[in-house]
Amino acid sequence: MIETEKLAGASLDIAAEKRDELLRLFPEAAAEGGRVDIERLRLALGDSIETGKERYGLSWPGKADCFKTIQSPSMATLLPVRDKSINFDSTENLIVEGDNLEVLKLLQKSYLGKIKMIYIDPPYNTGNDFIYPDDYSESLQTYLEYTGQVDSEGRKFGTNTDTNGRFHSKWLNMMYPRLYLARNLLRDDGVIFVSIDDGEFSNLRSLMNEIFGEDLLVSVIVIQSNKRGQTYKEIAKTHEYVLVYAKSDECELFELTKGDDALPFTDSKGKFDLWELRNRNPKFGRHNRPNLYFPIYVNPDDTDENGYAKVTLEEKSGHSVAVFPRNSEGDDGCWRWGKDKLKGSDLGSALPVIVARQRRDGQWNIYEKSRKSTTKAKSLWTETDVISEQGTMEMGQLGLANCFDHPKPLGLVGKCIRIGAGPEDIVLDFFAGSGTTAHAVMEQNYADSGRRRYILVQLPEPTGVPDCPPTIADIMEERIRRVISKRREVNDGRLGFANAHEDLGFRVFRLAQSNIKEWDANIPHDVATLDSQLSLNIEHLRPGRTDTDILYEVILKSGYSLSVKVEVESIHGMSVYCVSDGAFLICLERNLTLDLIRAISERRPERVLLLDEGFAGNDQLKTNAVQTFKALDIVFRTL
Repeated sequence: MIETEKLAGASLDIAAEKRDELLRLFPEAAAEGGRVDIERLRLALGDSIETGKERYGLSWPGKADCFKTIQSPSMATLLPVRDKSINFDSTENLIVEGDNLEVLKLLQKSYLGKIKMIYIDPPYNTGNDFIYPDDYSESLQTYLEYTGQVDSEGRKFGTNTDTNGRFHSKWLNMMYPRLYLARNLLRDDGVIFVSIDDGEFSNLRSLMNEIFGEDLLVSVIVIQSNKRGQTYKEIAKTHEYVLVYAKSDECELFELTKGDDALPFTDSKGKFDLWELRNRNPKFGRHNRPNLYFPIYVNPDDTDENGYAKVTLEEKSGHSVAVFPRNSEGDDGCWRWGKDKLKGSDLGSALPVIVARQRRDGQWNIYEKSRKSTTKAKSLWTETDVISEQGTMEMGQLGLANCFDHPKPLGLVGKCIRIGAGPEDIVLDFFAGSGTTAHAVMEQNYADSGRRRYILVQLPEPTGVPDCPPTIADIMEERIRRVISKRREVNDGRLGFANAHEDLGFRVFRLAQSNIKEWDANIPHDVATLDSQLSLNIEHLRPGRTDTDILYEVILKSGYSLSVKVEVESIHGMSVYCVSDGAFLICLERNLTLDLIRAISERRPERVLLLDEGFAGNDQLKTNAVQTFKALDIVFRTL
């Protein structure tokens, strides 16, 4: 019988990765069987080893189990949910429904070192129940049973009242492995923002110091979350915190922009949205309306070294509201400009205030060249748009009032994104809640024509709120759908001046048991049970799963992103999935042929995966496949 290399059904083995990294640095510490000889490592490090029993650090009951949790790989998968997605085949935004501990493990192989920014707003440990269990020995099973909020004996998961003797320990047990795994996903220049209140502030800071390093604390930001204040002992509480940590000393943060570099367009009739205008440029108040009409003519032949073209303006009285740019095809757009600002500009200078720059689609953007300036972010945020009640108002504006308690305001998360994520970066939120992070990413992309992508993870916790989506994950997804709908309405009114790269979609995935039935070494060794286990060698795929379900497990556990480009081609009458422009070819057909195998090899992919079942016990065909792919240095695996 021909043995082929099988696709690993487990997520990345964190402990093995750390061990291999350690042995690369200290080969002299290698012991038999790939283990680490601690005594040799101690000799190699000399005085850098702490050997005393008493040492500074954060300790709590259950901390040792956190490391067992981190080191235990996930045997789960993420199933695609097309009917809940928007633009599934083209979008690069991801939403995952499931326990974030399992999901973070599953993302390790595909997104290791690829996330630029993380923002999370974890449970604040207020003395109420929180849903995340502190017994991680069967975390996926716990999640699967969770659908009814109770375990098999009717007990509620995650009870953690303030009368519990391990009140803080349970919260730390929940947070530690998630933060540890999240750090792995950050790029070397990445940054994490964590919202928290007084209840666990000191513990969270100690936790972050241990996981990220005390010297990588960027800032403790104080947020004026409530201007009126809430009763808090003898002093009204008006603040919360955001802890900011870097992945390494290579971390890159961005300064905040004062004034708009490019003001938005409206339609050619000169109408504009005052709410949008005020939010994009606060210098314009409700009553400070532009009051003159200026045609703008772009001269493409007169551009500087950065591609900025000069424009000509003609003042006309008796008209209201707008400035109109006109491109070479005579198409009109609309731009807003205040009279006083325009009158103060030296339009005849060699470096004009108003310039134009052509986009990839041939349209023109109009820029205010001389007024852009930046400033470093401060550690005290008191703006109106970061106040907690703003988040509630924003949910109400989307028709989701009373569906979610204490949603984070757009102004808060948006400011974090402007500091932490560049125009092409990925933003992760694994306590996604109402979806503020996705909303803020879309707003920022709209503001600066960016192409940021988001990954959200949220447990589908039932809310029981009448007239609202049934789970928190459903509320989050519905919010994003409504934001996308409003964004499309705005873009329809901009007559071709919308961000051509704006990603108005998302792919939904759901945490579930693996499509692959795994051998259970802990089963009883009676004949009937062993016979049942042996049948896995015949039918090892879980019944009821589709080829698409299997496809995305293969993609995820082969190290490709969940947003990777996938195309389906017919080769010799069989469906072949072409992943990442043909770098990875996957065929899940059950009747493989030699002609198909040769045709796949002729395409010279980097990797190939075929179903074991597809060989139908034909060892000669499998041998031919192994030798054909090996001769061309193509990595070949079976499932």
